[in-house]
Amino acid sequence: MARWQAQWVAEQLTQLGHAVEILWITTTGDVTQGALTQQGGSGLFTKEIQRAVLDGRCDLAVHSLKDLPTEPVEGLMLAAVPLREDPRDALVTLTPVDSIFSLPEGGRIGSGSPRRAAQLRKLRPDLEVVPIRGNVDTRLRKLQDDSLDAILLAAAGLKRLRVEHHAILPLPTDQMLPAVGQAALGLEIAADQADLKDAVAALDDPATHQAVLAERSMLRALRGGCLAPVAALASCRPGRITLRGAVFDLDGSRSVQTTAESVDSDPIALGKLAARLLISGGASNFISPLRPDPSIPGGSA
Repeated sequence: MARWQAQWVAEQLTQLGHAVEILWITTTGDVTQGALTQQGGSGLFTKEIQRAVLDGRCDLAVHSLKDLPTEPVEGLMLAAVPLREDPRDALVTLTPVDSIFSLPEGGRIGSGSPRRAAQLRKLRPDLEVVPIRGNVDTRLRKLQDDSLDAILLAAAGLKRLRVEHHAILPLPTDQMLPAVGQAALGLEIAADQADLKDAVAALDDPATHQAVLAERSMLRALRGGCLAPVAALASCRPGRITLRGAVFDLDGSRSVQTTAESVDSDPIALGKLAARLLISGGASNFISPLRPDPSIPGGSA
């Protein structure tokens, strides 16, 4: 998926008349074998790439915004956010199903996301959530090799990789609210590169950019980190941003949800407002025990 993202951005910049060379960088998240939560979670897929921008080895970093920590890095800026792909999660099965409620009782569902697992348990407490990791192809193989009834993946990744040999059912966001920044790319550059900022600005979609800023502001105010069971989805229309946010207990038995709107189109303030509403509803009770251990490298959110 990371290769698809980088190649897509390279193609867009090439079409705009810019010369582009791709530098492939292996991150900690790429080589980690165990659960990401045991490694601290935050920045596992981004820190080495950000370091390459800071030391001048590359000019532009392409991130999946779902993986990019919300704490700003001095010397870097989020220069552009292209048009978002479908932000929903999707149920992938070997044979088609009509809904998540069509899965067999006691079925085994693969997911490596605490957020997805919590919402799945909320919808279907009878299902067994089986932890899985790896790229999309690896997870799809596990669907059959590990005798799973379904796996949960981002609809955007399946579409971008043109997965066609499985039954794919995008889930309504009122059943499965996506991760902060899901399906959106973030183009990050050194903050002092004004010329480069102008070059990548052509790839920016203002509505998507405003939406993900609101979502990321909410997550940052919650101090949830990339792997906490926090979900959000913002939408923009002229003069107004609407943000839906939720925090779940890992077992799916409890949740706090809110919807907030901004009439002055200030995404940062809107995210903070949504976080305050969630915290007032008790969201900290779910998040605090899951905050990464700062003694683990990369463990601070």
